[in-house]
Amino acid sequence: MTTRRSFCLTACGAFGSLLGATLAGAGTSAWANDRTGEKTGDSWPNRPIRIIVPFTGGSGADATARFYAEKMSPMLGQPVIVENRPGADGAIGIMAVKALPADGYTILQGSIGPMTVNPAINADLQYDPMRDFVPLTGYGRNMNVILVANDSKLNTFADLVAKAKASPAGLNMGTFSPTLALTGAWLAKLAGVKFTNVPYKGQGQVMTEVIGNQLDFGMVDLGGASTLIRSGKLRALAVTGDTRHADFPSIPTIKESGISEFSQYSWNAFYVRTDTPAPIRAKLGEMIRSVMTSDATIRTLYAPKGSEGIPLTPAQMQKLQQEEITRFRRVAAEVGMAAK
Repeated sequence: MTTRRSFCLTACGAFGSLLGATLAGAGTSAWANDRTGEKTGDSWPNRPIRIIVPFTGGSGADATARFYAEKMSPMLGQPVIVENRPGADGAIGIMAVKALPADGYTILQGSIGPMTVNPAINADLQYDPMRDFVPLTGYGRNMNVILVANDSKLNTFADLVAKAKASPAGLNMGTFSPTLALTGAWLAKLAGVKFTNVPYKGQGQVMTEVIGNQLDFGMVDLGGASTLIRSGKLRALAVTGDTRHADFPSIPTIKESGISEFSQYSWNAFYVRTDTPAPIRAKLGEMIRSVMTSDATIRTLYAPKGSEGIPLTPAQMQKLQQEEITRFRRVAAEVGMAAK
């Protein structure tokens, strides 16, 4: 069933244990029966609310933020406006939120890179993702995928590793984020090969270069590549999840290729400033989880992208985030990318 498949319920590593007790109540609409003034004060919200996305317009994060903004606006009785503040691997947008009042009128669209990878690889980070912000809820996660051109002689991830081992210079890997660059370096170390990262500004550029055989392979988001995979323009060698993706059951996992300790997902969450009043945080979190778990959202937002909702509570999301920061710091140290 789509509902079950579109939420990370089982075989999801750290996510699975967190979500087991969460989803049962996530679809309830406690906020709908609560008068705003009873919990958050009579005046909130009395003006538009902003969602700041630290990435460019047209990105996956931007599209998802706009989806939620449209659904939340009538619930709040106020416009919810999406504002893009891209740059510095998400830091510009995050610093903008940090500088604004903690009054419940600004929401940060956060993701795995700015909130967990940046602290591991950037010693000059001007924000602390655990201290400065608190999650309202997680809202989505995706597997990544290893891609080659459809006319490539490589048919499996094992073929890719064998080719890398046979090449003194290794292979060129296209990515579009520090998270994927670090993930690729970790994968190369585990496989005992060399991947030279070639960074791009967006996933579309990576896939275009792979199709044109300008790269040996690319590591990108599975949802964003699904159309080109299905059309036959790109060949998927492996996904990075713990298990095969339900929508792409023929694509094996990297674990199946013998690298049992490797697993990687990209995820997103909504945040506010840490000192935002607790009743406002609770109301916003309940509202977002209510939208997330609706059949319409699953059908129109998650299922077409091959992604999953992660309706985690703030405490669960904080636990996951801290575990991810610890893991990425360890990985960054192992591959020589640690913050100095």
